[in-house]
Amino acid sequence: MSEVAPNVAESEGNLIVLSGVPLLADPRGALYWPEQRLLGVADLHLEKGSSFAARGQMLPPHDTASALANLSALIADYSPHCVVSLGDSFHDGGGPTRLSDKDRDTLTRLQRGRDWIWITGNHDPEPSEGIGGVFQETLKIAGLTFRHEPKGGCGEISGHLHPVARIAHRGRAVSRRCFAADATRLVLPAFGAFTGGLNVRDAAFADLFGTLAFKAYLLGEGRIYTFTAKRCLPD
Repeated sequence: MSEVAPNVAESEGNLIVLSGVPLLADPRGALYWPEQRLLGVADLHLEKGSSFAARGQMLPPHDTASALANLSALIADYSPHCVVSLGDSFHDGGGPTRLSDKDRDTLTRLQRGRDWIWITGNHDPEPSEGIGGVFQETLKIAGLTFRHEPKGGCGEISGHLHPVARIAHRGRAVSRRCFAADATRLVLPAFGAFTGGLNVRDAAFADLFGTLAFKAYLLGEGRIYTFTAKRCLPD
């Protein structure tokens, strides 16, 4: 691990084995595949703030800068050969044109010297010009398939559902973004600043996994906390 990500420590708690492939769940909400030097994030929803502002609903305008700053830190730590953004990278089709010059420059810098793949999502189904990278509906590598909306296939890594787990802690309920996974499929947490979440006890996850035996990997301060979905609280 030290050879491929010198600034990131591996521990048993953040290891997810998917279809026999070891992956690292980073507590900042990204997935790292050491063998492929691949970093994955989902549901950035860049320019959501400006999208809402255009409709008269004011949100703080710094969501894109915040998401790119967090992504910059991950890239500095892992130095990936490839970055995959698993759909809904922008909140709407006009998002790329609303990028500030500073945020566009940051994105260009992050892409320099590595492959960058935008998986198309339901919020951004069409390729966009001027933001670099390549656009694909799915990406298949060494038995794993990356896509936006989960279909339940073996070796599938997806986003879209924005998983959140709710647990009892010291007499109160605590909700955290999380990875949701079993041995064959994995859903990443939403990475964006204003993305919200869907409880892992929701019917959408029951339909996907077919059982409450799948695990929720909660994002903590510098570590991952793992619970079976059965132990998580419904809303």
